[in-house]
Amino acid sequence: MQNTVTPTHCPYCALQCGMNLTPAPDGTVRVGERADFPVNRGALCGKGRTAPAVLSSAVRLTSPLVRSPESGELVPAGWDEALDRIAEGLGRTRGEHGADAVGVFGGGGLTNEKAYALGKFARVVLGTSQIDYNGRFCMSSAAAAGIKAFGLDRGLPFPLEDVPRTGCVILVGSNPAETMPPALRYFAELKENGGTLVVVDPRRTKTAELADLHLAPRPGTDLALALGLLHLVVAEGRSDEAYIRERTAGWEETRAAAMAHWPEYVERITGVPVPRLREAVRLFCEPEAAMVLTARGPEQQAKGTDTVGAWINLCLATGRAGRPLSGYGCLTGQGNGQGGREHGQKADQLPGYRKLTDPAARAHVAGVWGVDPDSLPGPGRSAYELLDALGGDIRSLLLMGSNPVVSAPRAAHVEERIRSLDFLAVCDVVLSETAALADVVLPVTQWAEETGTTTNLEGRVLLRRRALPAPDGVRSDLEVLHELAARLGAGPSPQKRFPTDPEEVFEELRRASAGGPADYSGISYRRLAEENGVFWPCPAPGPTPAEAPVPVEECAPAEAPVRADGTVHPGTPRLFLDRFATEDGRARFVPVTHRANAEEPDAEYPVLLTTGRVVAQYQSGAQTRRVDELNAAAPGPFVQLHPRLAERLGAAEGDPLAVVSRRGRAVAPARITTAIRPDTVFMPFHWAGEGRANTLTNPALDPTSRMPEFKVCAVRVEVDTARS
Repeated sequence: MQNTVTPTHCPYCALQCGMNLTPAPDGTVRVGERADFPVNRGALCGKGRTAPAVLSSAVRLTSPLVRSPESGELVPAGWDEALDRIAEGLGRTRGEHGADAVGVFGGGGLTNEKAYALGKFARVVLGTSQIDYNGRFCMSSAAAAGIKAFGLDRGLPFPLEDVPRTGCVILVGSNPAETMPPALRYFAELKENGGTLVVVDPRRTKTAELADLHLAPRPGTDLALALGLLHLVVAEGRSDEAYIRERTAGWEETRAAAMAHWPEYVERITGVPVPRLREAVRLFCEPEAAMVLTARGPEQQAKGTDTVGAWINLCLATGRAGRPLSGYGCLTGQGNGQGGREHGQKADQLPGYRKLTDPAARAHVAGVWGVDPDSLPGPGRSAYELLDALGGDIRSLLLMGSNPVVSAPRAAHVEERIRSLDFLAVCDVVLSETAALADVVLPVTQWAEETGTTTNLEGRVLLRRRALPAPDGVRSDLEVLHELAARLGAGPSPQKRFPTDPEEVFEELRRASAGGPADYSGISYRRLAEENGVFWPCPAPGPTPAEAPVPVEECAPAEAPVRADGTVHPGTPRLFLDRFATEDGRARFVPVTHRANAEEPDAEYPVLLTTGRVVAQYQSGAQTRRVDELNAAAPGPFVQLHPRLAERLGAAEGDPLAVVSRRGRAVAPARITTAIRPDTVFMPFHWAGEGRANTLTNPALDPTSRMPEFKVCAVRVEVDTARS
């Protein structure tokens, strides 16, 4: 194993950057450049370069832990004891309170194989409808809007390589300079090629500094901003009427809704001056091709689906969708946020992005699983609603790859609900804040210790390869599900129902996804290795996948281009060029109108809070906060505020500030800068404890996507005199 170079992918964001891993004689793992992978072309951020630090036994779990009835503490235990306790806890709840009293909560970092197996386990073994995952907090609003407009949701309907070749990009609520640094080169190359970049963000981020035009709207007003731009498109005669007639439906109602949002009205709502609105329209409409890309800013709102829909309407009205180098796309956040929801760990979906309420979909998947379609439960609660029901209707929870004590909105309430459970089992790499509350914690393998697939933000299915063995005492999530299935009565041959080999699971996933919107049936491990990933949909040539599995060790490094010789489907890098995925092939305009945030400032809470990430930490920080280099760069939470607000508060740089909402109180040092609006403060959400930003955030839900309103809530800010 030593000195063997393994090409694989980073465990963090949805770029899934390519990297080479080389185990060293001293037990460490070296990260090397993998220039052949087209997404990052060798570039890595600090998180990717330091990812092997979390592989160390000094920072990760290497033994199951069970809560001692005598001391109440988590203590080491053997695997059989830990698995028996989980089976007994889940089984007891199911027997006493029914199947839906058992919940399952997954993660957007799980591989496709693990997400698929977890959804199958919940519905076939536990029989529960109560399964969702933290990807609900990622891009569910964009997914809902994309399905309404295009009939299909895939983060980007084109490869990232198209971005530098378009004429203009409007980047809404995204800061790739800090969230996915290797992607920033695409926007720099856009400008080098003569294109323009418009950034919409209430803060002047590092990404906004690159922009030709920065629009800084009041948080929660992105919907009004998009409607104002569409109004100007119509008023200035910039709509593409021929395209609208030929490829869309619903324009008249949408145009009428936009015309009610005249520029001066939009300026009053957003704070963006009318001349800057007009300049944004000019930059977007003058080139032959243009794109709108959104991220969590407009999506993590209680009106996120409508907000994204308004930006899609702007693309459709100008003929900027389903054409080369044009379109709407979403920059997915989590490593497998795209694939994680396509294969069954989301409350309302079955593998292949099938709807759980569709009888044909249920019949197809049940046939692959060897069960009666009527035995499959219906849709369950969305992520926050599931967490909110813990300790009530849901008495026990199995949780994999998530840390909601830090990452969920209204986090103190969620922590209280988790503590009220009869039983909690957690599978994780480290002892996260959520795992620390569990009755049983299982140590599971990490990205470099297991083979599996992920699907990046482009819809490119990728193969992660095992580079080194896991430490003694650590097992894979697939092994955990296999063992629990056997203990909970999955039948005489659970290996056939819940295999532990990831390639065998993927072969089953291929069959389950065949014919669905996210069709992976034409993809195999061999193809992924040979072709550097394959874009879905990629149907098989025949009715079912027939290619025999090939051990991943025998797969050659990826050099060959996608094959298009007629013997296999080449995959679909670019969607919608001929037709949209609707019944008639037309995209749908969806008329929307601006509405206020779920919580607006008032005399008691006069300031708006928005949240986000910093470059050196990732998500809840459960892994990155265990890396010394990253902690040195980003040691803790902070409150970013404008000098005018700081002056009103009597706050100086570094003073402890208390930020208080209707849900709780957080304290962190002040960072004073003109890069933020005077009516807004910003906090990163990576930390637990008194600086936990999600103690403050609002769980108000989008009525369609069930996305919480992370990005805006009303707060008051005061100097914490007890600490100053």
